Amino acid sequence: MIKGKIIKGIGGFYYVEAAEAVYECKARGNFRNKSITPLVGDDVEISLGVKGDNRIETILPRRNSLIRPPLANLDTLFIVSSLRDPDINLFNIDKMTVIAEHNSIEPVIVLTKTDLGGGSSEYADIYKKAGFTVIECNNLSGEGSLLVRELLRGKTSAFSGNTGVGKSSLLNAIDPSLELKTGETSKKLGRGRHTTRHCQLYRVAGGYVADTPGFSSFELDKTETVLKDELFDCFREFAPYFGKCRFTSCSHTGEKGCAVCEAVARGEIAESRHKSYVRLYNSAKNINEWEL
Repeated sequence: MIKGKIIKGIGGFYYVEAAEAVYECKARGNFRNKSITPLVGDDVEISLGVKGDNRIETILPRRNSLIRPPLANLDTLFIVSSLRDPDINLFNIDKMTVIAEHNSIEPVIVLTKTDLGGGSSEYADIYKKAGFTVIECNNLSGEGSLLVRELLRGKTSAFSGNTGVGKSSLLNAIDPSLELKTGETSKKLGRGRHTTRHCQLYRVAGGYVADTPGFSSFELDKTETVLKDELFDCFREFAPYFGKCRFTSCSHTGEKGCAVCEAVARGEIAESRHKSYVRLYNSAKNINEWEL
């Protein structure tokens, strides 16, 4: 029995990195009986068969897991957004921070294309005030990429962001061997328009980077649901105002005597962040827990 990490899963086979090698494994049959599915990123114990019939025997406790994409044990989610071309979308950033916070994954905000202008300091201040690490990246000079690279070391990370925000340029600056081209594919990762889509972990800058199909954005829907009563805890800047509202049933969306709304009025919480909270709360209040 040796310990390792699942770095790829496809067609019922799992590829486990262990003892400086990668082993092709099948999962034990009783996993299926218990409705347990191994995920990329899982720490596991495997047994090695004499004829190569290796098996995943145990899935070690997960720190977190996502349904879409199916990943486990993420340390960091880099939320990449360009300032221009396409313009920054604060609600998308806030939605991604909620998914990360809800799953105990540390969000890092990366603002790209500072070379195109767009007032990066204004947006950076919103998230720094909220308590997030913010990195500003220049796509022409590569400035900021070294800071991202340092945060990858020893961690398992994923990158989220819509097409065109500069993820490829950023990743190329971190590891040129990835050979990512805008709108195309990575020669190293083997991701093509017509290839099988699956999650995979790659060694980058002393850590693992999750290659999800197209490095696309995650979605906050019924696969990654946050109930309305859980949403408050997903906005870390709200924490100092917990229990200080006039009414214990306060939803923090606009009631009189709401400590959060008063903090927004005083400029202690960014108005854009609170607007995102209200929008997400109004969506979440229509979800019943029994529906999930």
